[in-house]
Amino acid sequence: MDNDFIKELGYKSLDSRLKRVSDRMSRDIRKLYKELDVDIEPNWYLIFMFLQKKEKCSISYIAEHLGYAHPSIVVIVKKMSEKGYLKTEQDHLDKRKQIISLSDKANKLIPKLEILWNSCEKAILDILDNDLSILTYLDNIDLKLEETSFHFRFKQEYLNSKNKL
Repeated sequence: MDNDFIKELGYKSLDSRLKRVSDRMSRDIRKLYKELDVDIEPNWYLIFMFLQKKEKCSISYIAEHLGYAHPSIVVIVKKMSEKGYLKTEQDHLDKRKQIISLSDKANKLIPKLEILWNSCEKAILDILDNDLSILTYLDNIDLKLEETSFHFRFKQEYLNSKNKL
């Protein structure tokens, strides 16, 4: 792409660059799902896969283990429930919590989804030329952000710059 301002900015636009790649992939996944008449959203695969492994759990548990904000998981779970892919029940110990599990409709769709996910995985490996070093970089970014938030780092840099004026 000529005149790519985000690319020109280099590391300064890391978040925008990652978002752009993610948006492109999600758009193309959504397009294929539509072509194949699969009525799900690209970002639902994590919930499908997580619940396949855990069978039943709370929204808070899902959010914690995916590292997503609780409200984000609530939105996804609501949409998946509306489409009939999830069952919810009250937690027996804490009536405020909902326990989420895959519905029969979801379990019937899983074999088709697994073929799609495997195909997606192979397409990603192709894009990466089978070089997974990007994951090491992302792991390092995650670790550093866990150690010290971006908010704190950003604020410190801002205050240091401001004090130099």
